[in-house]
Amino acid sequence: MFIYVILCITFALALLSLFLLSQTLFKVYRHSWSGLLLALSLGLFIYLYGTWIYLSVTAKWAFGLSMLFLLGISIFFRKWKKDKPPAKWKMIINLFFSALLLTLSVLYFTGTTGRAENIELAFPLRTGRYFVLQGGKGLPTNLFHYSLRGAIYAMDIVKLRPDGKRANAVFSRRLEDYEIFGDTLYSPCDGVVARAVSDDPDNIPPDMTRGANNTNQVLIETKNSYVFLAHLKKHSVIVKEGDRVKQGQPLGCVGNSGFSSEPHLHIQAHRKVPGMPWYQSPPLYIHFNGKGYLLYEVIRPKRVEMVKK
Repeated sequence: MFIYVILCITFALALLSLFLLSQTLFKVYRHSWSGLLLALSLGLFIYLYGTWIYLSVTAKWAFGLSMLFLLGISIFFRKWKKDKPPAKWKMIINLFFSALLLTLSVLYFTGTTGRAENIELAFPLRTGRYFVLQGGKGLPTNLFHYSLRGAIYAMDIVKLRPDGKRANAVFSRRLEDYEIFGDTLYSPCDGVVARAVSDDPDNIPPDMTRGANNTNQVLIETKNSYVFLAHLKKHSVIVKEGDRVKQGQPLGCVGNSGFSSEPHLHIQAHRKVPGMPWYQSPPLYIHFNGKGYLLYEVIRPKRVEMVKK
């Protein structure tokens, strides 16, 4: 399964970065700085981009603490000695990959789309902790959505269990094993329901053969924007086209319909342009209660005002 492959890659690179860091830190030579830079660059990259969530988000934090621990003890125990510089080609390779990894790490925060136009929404889920499975400011973090029509700022959200896992296992074919499945979805804004679909079946993971056009969804039209929420549970949508909804009003439940390999909430927003289909209009970068979230970030609704009373 693809999930197991990318999880193994994450842990392999994490172990490699820890190995390189330990090798560099405990060499008491002045000329090991390029190796140290490579180890730290790789560690930062895999901390930000690693698919830790498929095991547990706790593993990500444990890795980060391990990197900091190695750095900390090196400050107190390292002694410098003179040595011969490493081969020039080794230093060039170290610097090249360090520059590449650091560039990708910077792009994690900045994206490649320039200054984004934001939209302020309430977080549409109420209890527990949630996680951005896909998202970010365009490339390279939001690669999948970037390839779709106008969805460069779209977000896929899953729910975390108390132990930091998104499901009972790395992979499961049982929908109920995924923490977010069946979670009540609330309207993130005031508006009018422009589309409501509820009859499509939920996929059994990882099947996505029904495609993107067969998803249960709610599309909300506001004065200046459209907000699209998708992959809802079959027969769970309780609003219909033309209904006026208030922020915080229940809309349905999170499911796994449409082009979805596991239960999650898909949300994207677009600026309203007269005469233009909503999905072709300019995309908006979503802020939940004043804060934007990037790929693999944890969302804690209890820290913000989620919905209007």
